[in-house]
Amino acid sequence: MSDRLFPDATFPALRAEQFDVPTQARLTVPVPSQHRPRFLMLYGSLRERSYSRLLTFEAARLLEAMGAEVRLFNPSGLPLPDDAPETHPKVQELRELAAWSEGMVWCSPERHGAMTGIMKSQIDWIPLSSGAVRPTQGKTLAVMQVCGGSQSFNAVNQMRVLGRWMRMLTIPNQSSVAKAFAEFTEDGRMKPSAFYDRVVDVMEELFKFTLLTRDLGPYLVDRYSERVESAEALSRRVNQRAI
Repeated sequence: MSDRLFPDATFPALRAEQFDVPTQARLTVPVPSQHRPRFLMLYGSLRERSYSRLLTFEAARLLEAMGAEVRLFNPSGLPLPDDAPETHPKVQELRELAAWSEGMVWCSPERHGAMTGIMKSQIDWIPLSSGAVRPTQGKTLAVMQVCGGSQSFNAVNQMRVLGRWMRMLTIPNQSSVAKAFAEFTEDGRMKPSAFYDRVVDVMEELFKFTLLTRDLGPYLVDRYSERVESAEALSRRVNQRAI
């Protein structure tokens, strides 16, 4: 008796030449990367005392203590999306950092029940594709937010949606710091608390996921539908009549 669930194991809609069966062997990296994991940190406020920036600094310190190489992007001076050419220096800086990174941390205040426009503008300036390269595809992502009042998860939930849209591997854990004004000292350091402990948890998890996936990112997010689309585009280009 066959152990197949469906006896008719035919696939009339499938492009067999683009069907790629995942294997354990292809998920094994013979020689893992040995360089320090590279993280880009983005925060969503330009206030003089910005709690999203302070929380991002705490996260960056933790990642560096684990052995990471960390870069922070200052969004001051970044133009609104489509209000300046892609050659704008701040846009170029952001895009170069995005390409350099293997993982990211996005941290936004919650304003009017959502992430800030400053946070969204930074993400909007990172292209989904640049030539044949997708700058964020397969990179890891951790999301955090600060709240002026009681704890909320609106901003981190929105950033998760964006991370998925950018084809990033968003880790399960996240941080939401309630009444952030009470969680930092005058000199800008985070006080001991359950909120701080969660930040440590999130950075540990981000670091682990990055080590686990950074050599496999392109394979993990490789898609059948896009292989089909690419094959069709190639066929049209190769077989087109000379003009």
